[in-house]
Amino acid sequence: MKTLIAGTVPTVAAALTAVSMSSAALAAETCGRVTIAEMSWTSAAMLAHMEAVVLREGYGCDVDLVPGDTVPTITSMTEKGEPDLAPEIWPNAAKEILAQAEADGRLVIATKTLSDGGQEGWFVPAYMVEEHPELATIEGIKANADLFPDPEEPGKGRFYTCPSGWQCQIVNENLFKAHGLDEAGFTLFDPGSGPGLAGAIAKANEREEPIFAYYFSPTPVLGKYDMVMVGGMTHDPNTWDCVTSADCDDPQPNMYPASDVLTVATTRFATAAPAAFTFVSSVSIPSAVINAVLAWQEDTQATAEGAALHFLKTREDLWTDWVTPEAADKVRAAL
Repeated sequence: MKTLIAGTVPTVAAALTAVSMSSAALAAETCGRVTIAEMSWTSAAMLAHMEAVVLREGYGCDVDLVPGDTVPTITSMTEKGEPDLAPEIWPNAAKEILAQAEADGRLVIATKTLSDGGQEGWFVPAYMVEEHPELATIEGIKANADLFPDPEEPGKGRFYTCPSGWQCQIVNENLFKAHGLDEAGFTLFDPGSGPGLAGAIAKANEREEPIFAYYFSPTPVLGKYDMVMVGGMTHDPNTWDCVTSADCDDPQPNMYPASDVLTVATTRFATAAPAAFTFVSSVSIPSAVINAVLAWQEDTQATAEGAALHFLKTREDLWTDWVTPEAADKVRAAL
């Protein structure tokens, strides 16, 4: 009996290993290769890495992260079928392209990634508004360009727009023109990158210096610093499409609407990997949770992957609702 058991154990172990390997192989075959857009801003990069970990460890997918930005990514997904997933798309900046791709059956809206939506607009520091209450409105901003001096163009005020490649740069250029900021004495300044824009806002706040800039949430910047969204501008859906177009000849006064933030997937991925797509379409996170993760990332100087792992380790109460029990066990084991 002892000999039988001794001889059986490796046989059973081998059989279990074979079954495990067979299951993993089947999962990989079912899911296949998945490409995920890793956008250039922190929240989107964290989400890309988080979904990559879950898809790889929980569903056996062969995952690759590829660099992305809103318009180039949607265009590539539409025309080339890659990447398969974009976990954080702000549709207000690319409504026409996204709507057409969805109508053509090339892309699907998987989920509302941020359960309470995102926020974007033009901001000034609260300490400036406390000293100059008129800066809470666009008319007050226009009347006080001298309070936001451009060090490269003396006598001008500076407005920090989005970096090249972000669709909001086109929107801001049109809004800048529509609201007459050029005539009011402002320049449109490209910060060069997402970190460049965040760094400029952080630096100004740390030194209590003036700044007038576009920004958005969820981000560690708006979580850490008290910024006031400039008012006196309303969203007009009837003229918004022109504002989002680089070919808009006569943009009308407008402002960003409240924004749904979406996960977009290719139709091929949604149909070829239904189990994996079910996970992706279940992801929905409050902005406050993302802000907290991003603040942790900034304070610890962690990478986007590190922030994703921090989220998975500390917020099981959220992500385990998005996956099957089997997938949850595999992700926990990998962590």
